[in-house]
Amino acid sequence: MPKLKTRKSAQKRYKRTGTGQFLRRHAFKGHLLCKKSNSQKRKLSQKICVTTSDSKPIKLMLPY
Repeated sequence: MPKLKTRKSAQKRYKRTGTGQFLRRHAFKGHLLCKKSNSQKRKLSQKICVTTSDSKPIKLMLPY
């Protein structure tokens, strides 16, 4: 059986934790930041866990 390939786009966006959950970045943090408040930008900088319903396709994209 051939080796499973990792989706490189998913590898750049998600990181697996020790418990098996996935971390992702917030959206709306790329540009147009001068109109956003400092507290909003600070909250958007934090990582967030992916929901369990969305993590199943990510597990298929990141087999290792």
